[in-house]
Amino acid sequence: MATGAMATYAIGDIQGCFATFERLLQRVEFDPGRDRLWLVGDLVNRGPQSLEVLRWAHRHRDAVEAVLGNHDLHLLACAAGLRKPRPKDTVADVLAAPDRDELLDWLRRRPFFFTQGPYVMVHAGLLPAWSVHEAEQLARELEAALGGPDSDRVLAAIYSESPPEWSDSLEPPQRWCALANVFTRLRICTLDGRPRLDFSGSLEQVPQKHLPWFDFPGRRSASHTIVCGHWAALGFYRAHGLYALDSGCVWGGALTALRLDDEEVIQQPC
Repeated sequence: MATGAMATYAIGDIQGCFATFERLLQRVEFDPGRDRLWLVGDLVNRGPQSLEVLRWAHRHRDAVEAVLGNHDLHLLACAAGLRKPRPKDTVADVLAAPDRDELLDWLRRRPFFFTQGPYVMVHAGLLPAWSVHEAEQLARELEAALGGPDSDRVLAAIYSESPPEWSDSLEPPQRWCALANVFTRLRICTLDGRPRLDFSGSLEQVPQKHLPWFDFPGRRSASHTIVCGHWAALGFYRAHGLYALDSGCVWGGALTALRLDDEEVIQQPC
């Protein structure tokens, strides 16, 4: 691309790795007055500088599109007193920050699904039976609930001890839980297209009679290119109609950026 031309970059799960994030932005010469940034969720947690990541994203919010990930939802639930931080969590600085309410209110109002042109951004994945239009309508429903006055009720439902499997017939609060699980936790499905949420291994470890959600035959979202994260054990993965960008920065891997304008990939070691 010509130097100085506007560009749009999608970046995988930052998870509080702010120093690596800054170096990656410097490498691509990101200019918030000119360029656009897509963040595929999990801005926070496990890395050392969650607060700095949130402050940067909020400060540059006019140039940023970010979707919610499972770690972002966990932070919101901790802030609401609905969950307790786990020993390996690194969100204490966010919870103690004087500007936490402003930052968390911005985070709570992020979408679960974003689409522009031929691209769709979601943190984890989409059920094979969902078209892009159907997924967007379902995401808007969940976003309206989480962004409204019943947000604590929505967060409590998301962390139900008995999460339901998605069905069109579900009603809130179970419906909220099932939708959030797909958008922020999905990796594989059974052969009849049902989500399985307890798997986090590598592609080679996918159990028999299961498939990665994006490899499902006849997947109805194949009309668009999906940009996602979440599956660190998968690493950076490119296939027809898919860019998976979680290359495990927080685990010592790299932070990956995809320039959507020409689909060039840039990686910054942790």
